[in-house]
Amino acid sequence: MSALDRRHTVAPPGYSRWLIPPAALSVHLCIGQAYATSVYKNSLIAHFDASQTAIGVIFSIAIVMLGLSAAVGGTWVEHNGPRKAMFVSACFWATGFLVGALGIATEQLWLVYLGYGVLGGIGLGIGYISPVSTLIKWFPDRPGLATGLAIMGFGGGALVASPLSRQLLSFYDSSYDPTNAKSVASGGALVALFLTLGIGYFVVMMFGVFNVRVPAEGWKPAGWDPSTVAAKPLVTTANVSAGNAIKTRSFWLLWVVLFCNVTAGIGILEQASPMIQDFFRENGTSTVAVAAASGFVGLLSLFNMAGRFAWSSTSDLIGRKPIYMVYLGVGMVLYALLAVAGHTATALFVLLAGLLLSFYGGGFATVPAYLRDLFGTFEVGAIHGRLLTAWSAAGVAGPLIINGFLDAQGKPGSLTAEAYRPALFTMVGVLAIGFVANLLIKPVPEKYHQPAANAEPTPEESVAR
Repeated sequence: MSALDRRHTVAPPGYSRWLIPPAALSVHLCIGQAYATSVYKNSLIAHFDASQTAIGVIFSIAIVMLGLSAAVGGTWVEHNGPRKAMFVSACFWATGFLVGALGIATEQLWLVYLGYGVLGGIGLGIGYISPVSTLIKWFPDRPGLATGLAIMGFGGGALVASPLSRQLLSFYDSSYDPTNAKSVASGGALVALFLTLGIGYFVVMMFGVFNVRVPAEGWKPAGWDPSTVAAKPLVTTANVSAGNAIKTRSFWLLWVVLFCNVTAGIGILEQASPMIQDFFRENGTSTVAVAAASGFVGLLSLFNMAGRFAWSSTSDLIGRKPIYMVYLGVGMVLYALLAVAGHTATALFVLLAGLLLSFYGGGFATVPAYLRDLFGTFEVGAIHGRLLTAWSAAGVAGPLIINGFLDAQGKPGSLTAEAYRPALFTMVGVLAIGFVANLLIKPVPEKYHQPAANAEPTPEESVAR
């Protein structure tokens, strides 16, 4: 498999850097399917006769493994290059669906945990970080824009996966009616869905594998002056190793910021389809059809995707700390409004949830650039991988908060907006903690910087030598 080695991915002279985001996007669109699990969540609950929490754990395990695999594999990804990392990601992601399908077919929930949760989660983590440091090296002049272009694909994955999953379930199970709130897909349809998605996503991800490139040693954008990088607050021209980064206060404050931002958003994403139906339930019947609720999942995905691009690009202009003040500060206000007034009008509910998800997505897309500003480009991919353990923790905390409150309130199909209020007000408090942590972030002390004369070569320099 020498074609996957880093030395075979160095871009030739004249190679356009604008070909890299589509390669990264093809991987992130596929692994972004994780955000569409709420579409068939009720079908899994019915098939396994399980609670919301038991099925929600599948998503939580996947996010935990995402963070752990990104943290453990971050340095490996840096040294082996994006092509090999994307291929490994595709193998784990596809295998996760196949093992999950076996679990559904045999009614063994633990196999779904192992497949989609553990194996798929590893694919998520490696695939998520694989193009990030490469994009930052290709776009040192606009890191927020670059990472936003690719990472928006992860947020937009549900935009494709949500309607696709509904149509596939209808195709594989003629009795499944996506317009009927009480209709659930059969186990056979769920098995076929998982098999189809696993194989299909593997094929699409191969496009990214064979089209990604790393810049040659010494490459920089035409007309770009590196000396202008430090003109903004918190931005350094020095480099910090991954080992030293985790010793700094700034790293752990940013960890708290990401944890809080993700916890507040991920609970809604995991519950999105049932949530809008519950908020508008009258006399035991929801005024929002299942098809419309699935469309809401897709719309949230659009806000998530757009936020990743728009807000991260804005951070190139106003700075990373100010943009996180928006994500967390305005987010507190929006969550409070959603709790007290979200049930009064469908349009208001959709608008509030959409803005919140745009902040959620923007936080993900901005954090690699925030890391570049604080720690330089030397091992930014490995540092990013370690930071994503905050996502793992949030992947447990967010759904547990939401599902814990809901399981205490009643069974799926009988809940109302009032059942969500304790969880939503809890999220306001979580965002407040993140807001304070962001205010406390300061430049990294010089004692953690790599000595210029003794700095280790970057992976690209190692190849060149």
